[in-house]
Amino acid sequence: MRSIFVIFISFWIVLTQAQNTLLQSGPMLGPITLRDATIWVQTKQVTFVQIEFKIKGSSDSFQESAPVIADASNHFMVAIHLINLVPGTNYEYKVKIKNEYLNLAYPLEFKTQEHWQFRKEAPDFSFAAGSCFYVNDITYDRPGKPYGGEYEIIKAISGTRPDFMLWLGDNTYFREGDYESKSGIYYRQSHTRALPELQPLLAQVPHYAIWDDHDYGPNDSDWTYPLKGHALEAFKKFWPSEAYGAGHTDGVTSSFVWNDCQFFMLDNRWYRTVQKENGTILGDIQKYWLKEALLASTASFKFVAVGGQFLSDYAAFENFANYKDERQELIDFIDENKIKNVVFLTGDRHHSEISHLVTPNGIKIYDITSSALTSTTYDHSKEPNTHRIPGSMISERNFAVFKVAGERKDRKLSVIFKNTQGKEVYSYSF
Repeated sequence: MRSIFVIFISFWIVLTQAQNTLLQSGPMLGPITLRDATIWVQTKQVTFVQIEFKIKGSSDSFQESAPVIADASNHFMVAIHLINLVPGTNYEYKVKIKNEYLNLAYPLEFKTQEHWQFRKEAPDFSFAAGSCFYVNDITYDRPGKPYGGEYEIIKAISGTRPDFMLWLGDNTYFREGDYESKSGIYYRQSHTRALPELQPLLAQVPHYAIWDDHDYGPNDSDWTYPLKGHALEAFKKFWPSEAYGAGHTDGVTSSFVWNDCQFFMLDNRWYRTVQKENGTILGDIQKYWLKEALLASTASFKFVAVGGQFLSDYAAFENFANYKDERQELIDFIDENKIKNVVFLTGDRHHSEISHLVTPNGIKIYDITSSALTSTTYDHSKEPNTHRIPGSMISERNFAVFKVAGERKDRKLSVIFKNTQGKEVYSYSF
């Protein structure tokens, strides 16, 4: 009897490994709304992918999505859109590749957003955020000490059980040989996405992203990068969203709502000029959209996600302070229109910190920088940023966890920075 059991287990392991070898990375949860969810998968070869889903714990049969083919035309990626879901409901799902179910060591679940409007107070929620995600690749990395490391930070992020994850740019790092060709761009994105430690987080919370120079093109890239069209195509495939092109923009500009908060996802590369004096980072079209969108928003907090620090007045590296006229234009606009509760979420700098500015009309603006996740970090505490909140500088690998809680008229925002082990290193309440 024991030998039969051993044979059965061995056969099951071989069968599981066989069908899992078709999987390159994923599944990943993309944007989730009240009645929709997107699930992304990348395979290693031509095959069919299908999602089955049902309300968690129900006796209902699993519903099936239409099978979608992953092939070379879509770089073996599919983004399957589930519709007509029930708001505020937990779902379980399965991934079927070539008529075989993926067998993973973690549950595949998601929850749709609640339909709270005109019914009750906005639900409390939390989200994780970070930037600068470097995955080593010994074949193509520069000689010397590896630039990336401590991938266990991903497990620490999962341990906080955020409602979603916000990627603040440099979500992968193009190397020499990557950004010179379309195939190189897709290679690097695929290599980073396939990191084993990343897979459980991808599958269990929704993901939203902006880009910065390293997942757009070469270091410090601007609008002149000749392959930016290929980079844009790849970014949209790896980070599915229905909102790209908000305001008739050309890059990765988008926006989404989570409960009573709105997130304005900006593109700091597509329109960025080489000349800084009288130059622009955002471009006229995107900047006009942002202003109009901020004016129209009734959100409790208006989160503006953009690569590169906005409030810091240290005019170095790629901070907005290098484009001082545009930076001041946006600050003046927020001040003159008395737009409250604007919080910039930034990355790029390989350190974390919080900056704070009070405008002439008494409007408070915050800039929360979260960097780096797995890239090498630096101590920039001697930078003359006069808006830095004392004690907020963090020079080790970290991520941020934001919590929005309380009644609508007294909504509170807090942030906790945690290290690679999930231990708190700094916190702040607004």
